[in-house]
Amino acid sequence: MKTVVLLDYGSGNIRSGERALQRVGADVTVTSSFDDALNADGLLVPGVGAFEACMTGLRAVRGDVVVDRRLAASRPVLGICVGMQILFARGIEHGVESEGCDQWPGVVERLQPLGGEPVPHMGWNTVEVPSGSVLFDGIEKERFYFVHSYGVRSWELKETRASVTPAVTWTEYGGDRFVAAVENGPLTATQFHPEKSGDAGAELLANWVRSL
Repeated sequence: MKTVVLLDYGSGNIRSGERALQRVGADVTVTSSFDDALNADGLLVPGVGAFEACMTGLRAVRGDVVVDRRLAASRPVLGICVGMQILFARGIEHGVESEGCDQWPGVVERLQPLGGEPVPHMGWNTVEVPSGSVLFDGIEKERFYFVHSYGVRSWELKETRASVTPAVTWTEYGGDRFVAAVENGPLTATQFHPEKSGDAGAELLANWVRSL
């Protein structure tokens, strides 16, 4: 059984994430412990709310350092929703720019649907999955549950030193395209909530746990 730490830094759907991981057979610990987060087979970084508030909470438990050290050792990390957004270089909310973890270049900004659709983008949506995806294996055509007003609307990483080229999954809302998921070696993230996405979300988490 794979061990997974769900990082508790004051933000995120902790209990629903814990149950979802347990459902797919992971041995889950919810903790803010630096050592536990560093040494588990997998680390899940949740996130709900404002970019800056999540970064403040993450830094308070040295979560940014944990992510850095895990990735340096090729140890898997999964970010969900704002837990994905804070992996990027910066976020802009209400005119305020905040620094992220800078694992990927790029900016998290407000969605701009072209057809006047309401923001936040809330509900089920399809995804555009690149070929060879491990995360979406067997569920490429499924829908997933989104709740967000901000996203990464431009993928800026053109080259990578990793042996694996990042696989970027996209979603469209009102004609506005944004990053729905990234698979980049040990670093994986989703903008949507797999723990709220029914059987498809469970299978996605199972794919990730199997890859640990």
